[in-house]
Amino acid sequence: MSMSLTVMDLLALKGVRQISYVQVARAEEAIAASEAGMDMIGTAFLPERAHFAKAVPNTHFQFGLPWGKHANATEALRDAMAAMQAGAQSVYCGMSPSVVEVLAREGVPVICHVGLVPPKATWTGGYRAVGKTLAQARKVWLQVQEFEQAGAFAVEMEVVAANLASQISTRTSMLTISLGSGGGCDAQYLFSADILGENRGHIPRHAKTYRNFAAERDRLQDERIAAYKEFIADVNSGAFPEARNTVDVDDRILRSIWSD
Repeated sequence: MSMSLTVMDLLALKGVRQISYVQVARAEEAIAASEAGMDMIGTAFLPERAHFAKAVPNTHFQFGLPWGKHANATEALRDAMAAMQAGAQSVYCGMSPSVVEVLAREGVPVICHVGLVPPKATWTGGYRAVGKTLAQARKVWLQVQEFEQAGAFAVEMEVVAANLASQISTRTSMLTISLGSGGGCDAQYLFSADILGENRGHIPRHAKTYRNFAAERDRLQDERIAAYKEFIADVNSGAFPEARNTVDVDDRILRSIWSD
């Protein structure tokens, strides 16, 4: 049985081999990813997902602090510690270096975030690649340095220009996690929904789809409707229930009820 990678193990892999990392939304996805041999699994730290980490004891598990839930470092630290107690080995925090520093100072292994940070996308021009201009490239590099100084052990680089991300990866001690930022980072990160093909319509350029779960869910929905229709038809025709669906009392007992 394989053992989960610790933060020390992950950092030792920097520059040695690529690390696989998936974001899940369901416990069964986490279990499947672990059984497949995924290096890292993450999900948002929500009450209904608190058991996910316990379901995959042999895989490095990361809980993410939902952006916008915490008004200050104390609130973030409280949730980060709760996440660690729930079984996380690392915690994602999309807040500022000053908040990350508070978490890191207390021993919480923090993954920070640069590039396209969806809740802050208005600052970088919307949902598009970041770092293609000199000013943006310098800003991304500065942010990485600030997070490293704050004590983060890893940085998610989302849709950062690939050659810029690759250069930064060689210049920081942090583990660099690529979400659409190329193969020059230390880890490759995708959402389970994209890998499994659960989304309809637009597929992000950085994503790769390996299955078509959306079509399978459509097929299952059609099967649900068909099964319900067949049940309704059986009820209307008297075909349901059949004798095998019920149990009878002995006729003598039944007659005795009315004779008393």
